[in-house]
Amino acid sequence: MNAGDAALIRTAKAVIASEAKAVSGLSASLDASFAKAARLVLNCRGKVVLLGVGKSGLIARKIAATLASTGTRSIYVHPVESLHGDLGMIAADDAAIALSYSGETEETAKLLPILKRQGLPVIAMTNNPASRLASRADVTLRLRVKSEACPFGIVPTSSTTAMLALGDALAMAVMTAKGFDKSRFAKLHPGGNLGKLLNLKVGDLMHKGADNPVVRETARISEALKVMTATHAGAVSVTGRGGRLTGYFTDGDLRRCLQNGACRLEAPVASVMTRGPLTVHPETMAMEAARLISEKKIDNLPVTDSRTGRPVGIIDERDLLKEGLG
Repeated sequence: MNAGDAALIRTAKAVIASEAKAVSGLSASLDASFAKAARLVLNCRGKVVLLGVGKSGLIARKIAATLASTGTRSIYVHPVESLHGDLGMIAADDAAIALSYSGETEETAKLLPILKRQGLPVIAMTNNPASRLASRADVTLRLRVKSEACPFGIVPTSSTTAMLALGDALAMAVMTAKGFDKSRFAKLHPGGNLGKLLNLKVGDLMHKGADNPVVRETARISEALKVMTATHAGAVSVTGRGGRLTGYFTDGDLRRCLQNGACRLEAPVASVMTRGPLTVHPETMAMEAARLISEKKIDNLPVTDSRTGRPVGIIDERDLLKEGLG
């Protein structure tokens, strides 16, 4: 590594260390003010309005998005725009969170008395507890950042990282207190890979109908192989009385049978199948099926009806991989 590259890495490490220190110090200083702020958000009957200018505004946007995605109605409103008409977006049953490192950002500080007159509870997030922002808020969340991570100590780095961490902590605390669970989270995230992880079920991906390989216990191994070949499944579900699943026969079972020298194609498949196999149901989350397949180091799983125990499909590792769930 040349001297120039080494210098770049030293600078990067120093920045990361400085920001990590800011977040660590923030964690150690959390007190009753945080709990009060969380209660204000929890008790808000309207929406939570995030306010901030410049870099603080960018962090405010992210906090608003995090709150909204975890079950708390929230929006970002630019303080300047709010003073020129966008105040109509804010209602009397809302709550406000105002971000300013110095606590003296003119537009944000001007807005708070107006919001207070409307009856909104206000949470300030600032590094300066003696600032106008803090004095006009109902509760102040103090950042306690001693210096920025830039060489000149002026570029918002450690302060914005601390703001972001504090906003995330507030959102997660509120989410937990509300009992916001995976099912509700899934409804708010229907798209993308996250949506797949939270919404996709085995029933959406399994091979069913003519593509679901099933034979009776009395079927010969040769018949089971024909069904496996026709469906390209590499396995076949085996049923007994009432059509309930009693076993599972895979190409791995066939190989082991051949290696043992005890495999006769005319023998009943029941003599070589795996009895009481691991199964999933159509309602099982696809990500859970992917986890089982990975942990057990298998290629596929039979899918059974949770009430009747009958095989209704087969879920294959390749199908899960196509959906990015492998």
